[in-house]
Amino acid sequence: MSGLAALGVLRTGGHDPASGLAHMLSHPFIVHALVAGTAVAAVCGLAGYFVVLRGQVFAGDALGHVAYTGALAALAAGIDPRLGLFAATIAVGFGLGLLGGRGAANDVAIGTIFAWVLGLGVFFLAYYTTHASTGNSTANVTVLFGSIFGLSAGAAATAALIAVGLTALLLLIGRPLMFATLDPAVAVAAGVPVRLLGPLFLALVGATAAEATQVIGALLLLGLLAAPAAAAQHLTDRPWTGLWLSAGLAVTSVWAGVTITYAAPRIPASFAIIAVATALYATALLTPRLRAGPGRTTIRPGAASPDPSRAAAAGRSASGGRDAVSDGRDLGRPRGRPAVGRRRPAVAVAAGGPRRPGRR
Repeated sequence: MSGLAALGVLRTGGHDPASGLAHMLSHPFIVHALVAGTAVAAVCGLAGYFVVLRGQVFAGDALGHVAYTGALAALAAGIDPRLGLFAATIAVGFGLGLLGGRGAANDVAIGTIFAWVLGLGVFFLAYYTTHASTGNSTANVTVLFGSIFGLSAGAAATAALIAVGLTALLLLIGRPLMFATLDPAVAVAAGVPVRLLGPLFLALVGATAAEATQVIGALLLLGLLAAPAAAAQHLTDRPWTGLWLSAGLAVTSVWAGVTITYAAPRIPASFAIIAVATALYATALLTPRLRAGPGRTTIRPGAASPDPSRAAAAGRSASGGRDAVSDGRDLGRPRGRPAVGRRRPAVAVAAGGPRRPGRR
């Protein structure tokens, strides 16, 4: 029985959840979907947390549409659409970071490129549907909405390996990126390459968008980037706890969405995954925030950044383990001079000059 036909068969798990799960996992297409979906969801949760924390959700949305344009350009050229996906999203992501200045893309740059890329997408769509779509008439829909149940064993393994590589790169730059995100001014003074981290991070987000397009589609990938991350940020103000919580919620969304589609075959998998992610976010809004303990770096709602000394402590590894605040280099001043705002011993001044001890 084919995978799609098996979706319509009555489930044989009965009331035993373990038997039902074993029956679901007996289908190869489910295993392929979960292998690729788990890896892609994890990297989406990690990248999405930084996207939300840095206020770059609009950039993530734009990169999703860039993925669509890149895939259609590759299809129109007669090559593998994955080449167009990754080439377009990585290049545009890095370019957005460069155009934004100070390591973060601004809305003007994103909006301008967004409109231009959508125009290119319309052009490639028209060319593809009139000249090159005879051999793959469903490619346009697949790029838009994904095809998680259509992944072969090789495609699932490739997607998982690429997602693992992207996760490793994100973790490699994670600590300096967190430092630059929470307090960029102190990070610059501590020697963190903030201007390079911004474009590099958006290039990784672009690669993540290209990878997620194969699972949930270009139109819906923003939900997997933003919803779990926003839920995690609302549940805890501990940045590292929120980072891993975001990845866990994204993976939960994929597993729950695949299970829902397996139990109710008429529900599209992409819709089920995003619906679960949205439900998790709505639940988080009703859940009290997990507060950080004493001495931990926190994210205060409504504040631009946490206390500079805590932010510097969180980024010490990025600057070789030095305490950039305590030794005076945080403000670019010579060591030994008092910090800005530090109060000197009070000296009373009268008409006759400074008072000496005991004189009135």
